[in-house]
Amino acid sequence: MNAVKKEYLQSSIFGFNDALVSTTGVIVGVSTGTNDKSIVILAGVVTILVEALSMGAGQYSSSKSIHQLDKIDTFKVPVISGAIMFISYFLGGLVPLLPILLFPMEYSRDVAIIASLVGLFVLGFYKGKIVKVSPLKSALEILIIGGIATAIGIIVGNILAV
Repeated sequence: MNAVKKEYLQSSIFGFNDALVSTTGVIVGVSTGTNDKSIVILAGVVTILVEALSMGAGQYSSSKSIHQLDKIDTFKVPVISGAIMFISYFLGGLVPLLPILLFPMEYSRDVAIIASLVGLFVLGFYKGKIVKVSPLKSALEILIIGGIATAIGIIVGNILAV
């Protein structure tokens, strides 16, 4: 796999994984702290948009820096890498937000958690297949890391409930 494809793979996995973990943490934390659906949706939408833009811009800047360091004069690869990061984060962020939008608050948080954990497992499984390591081990690793972050969101939401 050449360096450009590796960079694109890294951007997509990082963006999707970070969105699942971060957005789920925010949505679960805020929904645990308040049962106001509009506040949870606002927090989710703001998180997804701001983080997708931030992650995309950060990926562009870091990719461009590496290309400049290596004296590779290209504009295309950093732009594509940043766009992949943005799109991956945006799509990953929708996974925990959609249950909040579609279901009553009484159980939408639980559906969001389950959807995100399933998303992490699937992401890890396919990452394992792509990089030719045990898909199950890869899936469990990503699931455990994301699960811990989700648990922290729940704990903080309970502690700081309004």
